Amino acid sequence: MYHIKDEEFLRGKVPMTKEEIRFVSIGKMELQDNDVCLDIGGGTGSISMEMARFARSGKVFAIERNDEAVELIQKNKEKFGLENITVIKGIAPDGLKNLNIKFNKIFIGGSAGNLVEIIKYSYENLAENGILTLNFIVLENIFTAIEELKKYNFKDVDICQLIVSKNKKIKDFNMMMAENPIYVITAKK
Repeated sequence: MYHIKDEEFLRGKVPMTKEEIRFVSIGKMELQDNDVCLDIGGGTGSISMEMARFARSGKVFAIERNDEAVELIQKNKEKFGLENITVIKGIAPDGLKNLNIKFNKIFIGGSAGNLVEIIKYSYENLAENGILTLNFIVLENIFTAIEELKKYNFKDVDICQLIVSKNKKIKDFNMMMAENPIYVITAKK
């Protein structure tokens, strides 16, 4: 199975987890065919689509607060023919309280200022040995996440920083343009 390339997604003006970051984040989640997954801060749905392709017999829930983003997740879901995705319009964790589901994998890509509450929700709703993966650009969120992961005794906390540069054609030359560094944190319950 291959990963989906950035240019295959319908995008609009909504933030998207770029493909190199998706590759690492999805790999660290160790997705299984029957996993029940949650994508918090779904954006364009790029992580949700990848989760759904790897967890074909499972289920993916994506929560997103932005109207345009919710519409894009739905359109990308249709484009890729992924029926195992449920899109929830709302803000985490409050918009998830009626689910009553234990997730095998949870991805946090956006927190809308609710990171502490989202990590608490993740701990309470992650199955035993489930994997939580978080992506951050902002340093303050990294420090908050690390402290919260310690508070709930998450195991095997792994932190990596990814710095991706991509070529940009200028006449007959290639110039490397750096993207924002991204921190990928993974932990097990």
